[in-house]
Amino acid sequence: MPEIGDYVIQLVASLLAVTVVLTVHEFSHALVAYRCGDPTPKWNGRLSLNPFRHFDWTGLLCFALVGFGWAKPVPINPQNFKKYRLGLGLTASAGVIANYLMAFVFFPLFLVVWLYMPYVVVLYEFLLYLTLYLYARSLSFCVFNLLPLYPLDGFRIVDALNKRRGKVFRFLREYGYWILLGLIAESFLCNLFVRFGVGIMDYFNILGWIMRFATRYLGFPILAVWGKAFGVPVKYMWSMLW
Repeated sequence: MPEIGDYVIQLVASLLAVTVVLTVHEFSHALVAYRCGDPTPKWNGRLSLNPFRHFDWTGLLCFALVGFGWAKPVPINPQNFKKYRLGLGLTASAGVIANYLMAFVFFPLFLVVWLYMPYVVVLYEFLLYLTLYLYARSLSFCVFNLLPLYPLDGFRIVDALNKRRGKVFRFLREYGYWILLGLIAESFLCNLFVRFGVGIMDYFNILGWIMRFATRYLGFPILAVWGKAFGVPVKYMWSMLW
């Protein structure tokens, strides 16, 4: 298949995967907040699996350019929670937990396509990329959102667990968004240099280092479980994916 055709297949598969991952992530926040007693997400139309209700176009653009991004935060009113701190913590962590479970579910689908599906030209290649991206984007979105920078879930988890509002917390709340954009821009530039042959710039990709390290080790239990089930050595899958 021509290179342009392969690129189009990868792009479509990636966009579909990102749409699924972002939608389930934000819906999980809305659902848990609602179950904890807060109707705010429902009133704002976020208790929905319609992806357009959840997209943040800046975050989506970052996802398309760099592979890291975010969706529109789900509005909540913690005062409505039946148990304030528990509701806040469960709501904040719902998205990353949902994404990790998605990665666990999608990886065996990738293995089924990769190991058992015949090479049916476009269909095989598209399903291979789609299932791979569903796994990879779920895991990377889980890891990315654990960063303690506003407006990511990691910051909200810190908020739920931290009763104090010290200088570090206030700094992350006020400047976290700009730090995040700076890290994404730096990662994009490093990847751009690498693409044009300046391989040494990969060593300066701060966000890339964090994401590679975290996704490898958080993904290891998934590979171990399904590798044993399918009889595929973890080392082989590790080298193939990373």
